[in-house]
Amino acid sequence: MLFGGGLLLALAQSFGYLPIIGKTDFSLVAWQSIFQQTEFWQSLGLTLWIGFASTVLSTVLAIVCALLLRRQFRGKKAVTFLFQLNIPIPHIVGAIGILLLFSQSGLLARLANLAGMINDPAQFPALVNDRYAIGIIAEYIWKETCFIGTIVLATLQSVGEDYENAAASLGATRWQRFRYVTLPLIMPSVLTASILVFAFAFGAFEIPFLLGRRFPSALSVLAWRSYTDTNLALRPEAMAMSLFIALVSTGMILLYMTLSRKLVRQ
Repeated sequence: MLFGGGLLLALAQSFGYLPIIGKTDFSLVAWQSIFQQTEFWQSLGLTLWIGFASTVLSTVLAIVCALLLRRQFRGKKAVTFLFQLNIPIPHIVGAIGILLLFSQSGLLARLANLAGMINDPAQFPALVNDRYAIGIIAEYIWKETCFIGTIVLATLQSVGEDYENAAASLGATRWQRFRYVTLPLIMPSVLTASILVFAFAFGAFEIPFLLGRRFPSALSVLAWRSYTDTNLALRPEAMAMSLFIALVSTGMILLYMTLSRKLVRQ
């Protein structure tokens, strides 16, 4: 009731139903308005860049880490524990850490200034509130690499090494074993985790709000600004943008279900 009721209310408001300011007629004005705004498309492009970049980089690093942690070596339990340590840490804590470390007034900028590498902390490269959202992507990579890696590592440990050993005995190289044996075995887990990460990165608010620029901002931040504007006439646009985010996330889930069925059949 809470989720469905809120969703229906947001849908009604996105179509202009806002009795608090006397609007009781339904229309597509809000949806037409956001699609005609240059700021909306710039925010959408930035949000897609953040989602795809953080997901791809996190997935690649996660697979590498999982393959390394799969091997037997001294101190493996301790290293695995450290690798998984930041999973329960909230994203906002990581964002504050990125802000304190990598901003132009942060720790690294001050250390670089003290070391004589730069003349002023303001000369430190802009890694937070920057044009390419490096700070946002870095936070997602820091957090989500461990999330995806833990899932992939569990899959690798469950399937064992028998298939890879059989391929090696037939003359397959290390790359061929990874490409034709290991990767297909872990692909369902990789696909599941990466789509979850993309859906989260696409709709998250607090990280882009803390580490991103005001213009263009992530789509969730743009929707929040419209929602909290003193002009209540912008509320339908905020709801339309929020529902657009929900539709994209739902589309990613449907894509996952379709791809997972294909992988199972294969």
